[in-house]
Amino acid sequence: MNDRIDDHLRVHRAALGALIYRQELLASNIANADTPHFKARDLDFKGALDSAVAGRRSGTPGLAVTSSRHLGGGADAFLASAVKYRTEFQPSVDGNTVNMDIERGAFAENALRMEAALTFINGNFKTLQLAMSQ
Repeated sequence: MNDRIDDHLRVHRAALGALIYRQELLASNIANADTPHFKARDLDFKGALDSAVAGRRSGTPGLAVTSSRHLGGGADAFLASAVKYRTEFQPSVDGNTVNMDIERGAFAENALRMEAALTFINGNFKTLQLAMSQ
């Protein structure tokens, strides 16, 4: 029974994890808006979600482990590989690439996506609860 519930929620769990990681990246960009030579980063959400779902399906973390002393990669390994530097639209004199308008817009959009993901997960649990009660 637990395996079926886990399979049912796999995509939503992976999406929520990627959205949370992206929110942390965007918050870091905003916090470092005045830091000289800071390069703004963002997450390739589609790529991160695809690799996270594929990795969980196969059970491998996506990192090559060639020695028994290597640490295994978790969900962060999937997400860290999808982090890219943001394209610079208007370079600043100090080398900082953070554009606050873009960062605030991306932060708000990501917050809405997180809210939608949580709403879908909540709906799935309500449906499962209704099915078990009857």
